[in-house]
Amino acid sequence: MNIPDAPLAVSLPFTGTWKVQNSPLRRVPSHGTHLLATTYAIDFVGVDDAGRTAPTVSWHTAFGTEPPELFFAFGRPILAPVPGQVVTVHDGEADHEARRSQLALVPYVLGQQGRLRQGAGAIAGNYVLIATPDGGAVVGVMHLRSGSIRVSAGQHVREGEQIGDCGNSGNSTQPHVHVQAMDRPDPWTARGVPLVFRSFGEKLVRGRTFIPRENMLPQEASTVLAP
Repeated sequence: MNIPDAPLAVSLPFTGTWKVQNSPLRRVPSHGTHLLATTYAIDFVGVDDAGRTAPTVSWHTAFGTEPPELFFAFGRPILAPVPGQVVTVHDGEADHEARRSQLALVPYVLGQQGRLRQGAGAIAGNYVLIATPDGGAVVGVMHLRSGSIRVSAGQHVREGEQIGDCGNSGNSTQPHVHVQAMDRPDPWTARGVPLVFRSFGEKLVRGRTFIPRENMLPQEASTVLAP
């Protein structure tokens, strides 16, 4: 299958405010690799109105790990970015401790290759793959909360339908949602497909208000507001 000339337009898979990480506007491949079709993937971390990812900090924040339940993103509803047929569901990966501490991140990063050898689930966590109605692409939503997935393979979903909750499963340092598009359901053989989001508000890093955006990608470290 050929990569389309125009990016695939999808909806944001959530409501509320989220901070952008690993935007393809910053670099491509956005996650530093083409592996698992992550070429144009993008991450979103749930925040409150003050832009915080969690309500408190403690010595665990600086030196250790923290429970995923502490973070605003954890448990937020995650929605189907496109209508279509669910082609793959993977659940059963545990939601592990979150790591804001640089000290705690070092051993975690060193374990990356080991997780990769364990398979896609150890990287993507719990995830849902949805084939678009025309069969032209497959959209993946990753790092869902263990046991929260509400859909099954073969099921047809509506755009905006809840498919699970945000979690901290797989290769995730704190609760967030990862979105990517690819040209086939198997991430090991697929190629990444560029995507844009149909409609959202974006507050830039030094901005004070949300600017309406259509059929665009948000900037790295900006905050998006889903309609």
